[in-house]
Amino acid sequence: MKSDEILNLFSQFESAASEYEGIECWSARELQSLLGYSKWENFEKVIQKAKESCSNAGEEIDYHFPDFRKTISMPKGAQKEIEDILLSRYGCYLIAQNGDSRKQEIAFAQNYFAVQTRKAELVEQRILEFERLKAREKLSHTEKQLSGILYERGIDSHGFALIRSKGDQALFRLNTQMLKRKMGIPDSRPVADFLPTISIKA
Repeated sequence: MKSDEILNLFSQFESAASEYEGIECWSARELQSLLGYSKWENFEKVIQKAKESCSNAGEEIDYHFPDFRKTISMPKGAQKEIEDILLSRYGCYLIAQNGDSRKQEIAFAQNYFAVQTRKAELVEQRILEFERLKAREKLSHTEKQLSGILYERGIDSHGFALIRSKGDQALFRLNTQMLKRKMGIPDSRPVADFLPTISIKA
């Protein structure tokens, strides 16, 4: 496939994306022509295979392939309501994977949606990592404040460690040492460095 053909297809796929209730999606009717299918009946067969793949992957079909109806213009100013499907990015990816790979549009779409899906996964991962980092920073700040207050009242580092261990016991039903052994955490490292975000917040 030539570079100008790739750029043209990229532009078409980008412009075909729309947003519905804050979620990025594609119209199956529009995707049909983009993927080189002239008949809706033939494209429906590909969609059905994609739905089966979606179900086999443990995903909700209705989330990635919700049905909806839209109105199209007909000759002489008439209008007609037709069936359509709103496709998530993942839904488009599955359709591309189940399409006729001999079509250059399908070959392009397989790579396009794979890359787009991976981008979304990376963005989500970065957001989750950022949330965890902020929660860890807040916990460290709070512990410093608490330890300062406790030290002012005559409680030393050993006493503070006991209080922290009691907190672990309340949250996890294990004291700090037992929790570290269960999770394989080195004695020199704090438990919070290995906890998921929700546990850090707790």
